[in-house]
Amino acid sequence: MEKLRLAYLVTHPIPYQAPLLRMMAAQPDIDFTAFFGTDFTTRPFVAGEFGQQIVWDVPLVEGYRHRTLARLDPTPPAGILEPLTLWRPLSRGFARELDEGRFDALWIHGYAHFSHWAAIASAKCRGIKVMIRDEATPISAVRSPAKRLAKRAFFEILKRGVDAYLAIGSMNRQYWRDQGVPDSRIFHVPYAVDNDRFAVQAADASKSRDAFKRELGIAPGRPVILFCAKLIERKRPRLLLDAFARIHADPAMRNPVLAFVGDGPQRGELEAAAAALGPDAVRFLGFKKQNELPPCYDLCDVFVLPSGQEAWGLVVNEVMCAGKAVICSDSIGAAPDLVRPGANGAIFRTDDLADLSRALGEVLRDAAGLAAMGRQSAAIISTWSYREDVAGLRAALAAVCPGRIAP
Repeated sequence: MEKLRLAYLVTHPIPYQAPLLRMMAAQPDIDFTAFFGTDFTTRPFVAGEFGQQIVWDVPLVEGYRHRTLARLDPTPPAGILEPLTLWRPLSRGFARELDEGRFDALWIHGYAHFSHWAAIASAKCRGIKVMIRDEATPISAVRSPAKRLAKRAFFEILKRGVDAYLAIGSMNRQYWRDQGVPDSRIFHVPYAVDNDRFAVQAADASKSRDAFKRELGIAPGRPVILFCAKLIERKRPRLLLDAFARIHADPAMRNPVLAFVGDGPQRGELEAAAAALGPDAVRFLGFKKQNELPPCYDLCDVFVLPSGQEAWGLVVNEVMCAGKAVICSDSIGAAPDLVRPGANGAIFRTDDLADLSRALGEVLRDAAGLAAMGRQSAAIISTWSYREDVAGLRAALAAVCPGRIAP
């Protein structure tokens, strides 16, 4: 039987997706091609919130067939973070690519760009099945009743062109349901990272953990609390610092250290506030590239993501691959699927300082329990991987293209 021909459309190469695209290209019964609206992430660029040059140190476009579409809108100057908006990137020639590729199915990441709508229309005119994957959840944005009503009306139109919806997690699945999508058209394609790479790199880093602690001036036996994100208001780093200030002097906490990995406009404020806790309580490690993160994950005993809003939070996946306990706010999309309170961490009420302080205290108090939580994290994330993504994509393709592929 001829291979099923699958096209993938995404605005730009995304580091977390590259291994999955390689796995899809390796499927023996699928002929896979990825299409990008822009390829700016394959070159060095300056990210405004970090204020420094970003160079991805993982391969983004290797191991699978791909093409970058021609642009209709002006291309930003080299080295600048390209803004992704309703109209950008605006490309041309995708309809011709669909004709020449004779594709059976089109998988699109996102649905809120003009290029997505044009691609859906082009595919449906050619009898090509369409699958959508997106990050939206009931908590990923503040939506007034009027906006929710408008979105529901928008989806009544969108559903005419979409054959399957790919759910990154339980909250994303609920979002699709809220828009009137039946369960029969929703398939489990979880948001995942390269579990094997992060686990192996963290294990390698563990061999030099003691030396890393000595370099940071952290005495043996002191538990490490890790924050790894941009130092911006939405990520709530100050909330974590204030919660840490409430519990760090308690002897039952075993003299913990708070480590901030990341950079951003709030760094100065955080350093000033941390100074009041003494010179030995908080460390600022700065921005780290992808391959520099596993030693930081291995360093910690508990990871905290206190964001006020996070569609998913893939850093949670990463640190769980290193076998660490996790504390998340209840505004983190990943929390309901990956954090099991009392088993591998805790979930606290968003922006509730007292509740975060309580969660930190409960998790840190028991050294043996903290280690057990880390083992549970590793077990949970082992079933939330690219392997499940491939299975979910194959199930969706088998449903929309019956007889062409086995699930």
